[in-house]
Amino acid sequence: MSRVWSVDLGGFVGQRVELAGWLHHQRRLAQVSFALVRDGRGMSQVVVTDPDVRAALASWAPETVLRVEGEVAAVPQAPAGLELHDPQFTVVSQPQGPLPFELRRPQLDVQLPTFLDHAALGWRHPHQRALGRVAAAAVWGFRSALEERKFVEIQTPKLVASATESGANVFPVDYFGRRAFLAQSPQFYKQTMVGVYERVYETATVFRAEPHDTGRHLAEYFSLDAELGFISDHREVMDLVGEVLAAMFAAGVERAAAAVDELDLKVPKVPAKIPSIDFMAAQELLENETGEKVVGESDLAPAHERFLGKWAEREFASDLLFVVGYPMVKRPFYTHPDPDRPEFSNSFDLLFRGLEIVTGGQRLHRYQDYLEALEGQDVAPFQSYLQAFRYGMPPHGGFAMGLERLVARLAGASNVRQVTLFPRDLNRLEP
Repeated sequence: MSRVWSVDLGGFVGQRVELAGWLHHQRRLAQVSFALVRDGRGMSQVVVTDPDVRAALASWAPETVLRVEGEVAAVPQAPAGLELHDPQFTVVSQPQGPLPFELRRPQLDVQLPTFLDHAALGWRHPHQRALGRVAAAAVWGFRSALEERKFVEIQTPKLVASATESGANVFPVDYFGRRAFLAQSPQFYKQTMVGVYERVYETATVFRAEPHDTGRHLAEYFSLDAELGFISDHREVMDLVGEVLAAMFAAGVERAAAAVDELDLKVPKVPAKIPSIDFMAAQELLENETGEKVVGESDLAPAHERFLGKWAEREFASDLLFVVGYPMVKRPFYTHPDPDRPEFSNSFDLLFRGLEIVTGGQRLHRYQDYLEALEGQDVAPFQSYLQAFRYGMPPHGGFAMGLERLVARLAGASNVRQVTLFPRDLNRLEP
């Protein structure tokens, strides 16, 4: 007998099938017991009336792995309107010792550090695994949107000889007796490959040795990167970001509909043109509205991003807001300056409900401009990168999006670790 997923039982009413999964919870009444069996896609209710089978069921702890053969019955009051009758159980394996926390509650009643210590168990909870399905659907949407626009997926090294962004912290590693680093981003490589395919993207882990212990920072995170050539300026990249985000949100609704319902997500509608505000105008707005002295600062603090997120919601009924024209001193050396304001850049951040989730912009593309941008620095570590520009590159730009931040904001999580499989941060290197 072939195994059937719980979500597919509706096609087998009146037939005997086999389920496989974990004993999520059981409820015992005087003459009948109900077992909830959880598989990787959903949950099924099994009705047990045989006294011997009820006695065996009562001895099994939550998370016991089972195979269950039974007849599918349509019962309106049952979960999903279906349940299994006349079951025969086979125990596959059993948990060793008590669980550190229960999974049967609608919400996990556990502190974040305890959850992270036992993530292998915690991710089995329906709410948690729904987060993973939303993330998977978002990545699928990212890929699909770019493939539709003739981008080519690339895979780039995660062991590199030099830091991608000057001033950023990196993780050094011993590479056969030579000093190397874990890659902070695929930036150099995706720019190089614009000279080959014109349009490229990558989905991969990146590493930032930034000593932050906040709810928005990770030392290892999943980055969604894209780069495209023959652009006029950064605004074309911003348009692409909007199109890609719309596809990612649509994929979540279509491919992870059950997860979206489980989490009760409010998936935003991406406007045809995401509203934007210039960096200097944003600072002036902050000063006028809050009285805080921020004009002249080179970046926005998290509190400023939250303020602007609420402002965009109020002014444009939008969950999304571009902040454009950051000072050049706050952007990596490869960022293209604004031709009309050289001290500012053709770059942007995208705020989603008051949290920065995307950074991007136009890049330098002339070899001489790179030499000038790197003046005063040792150019030797960048020689292989500069080859692409020595041999001719078109005007280009791109963006990088942090998957964990996107999912956290979509789910209303206050900490990216709540939506990250086995997070790595300042203090955690396991499990």
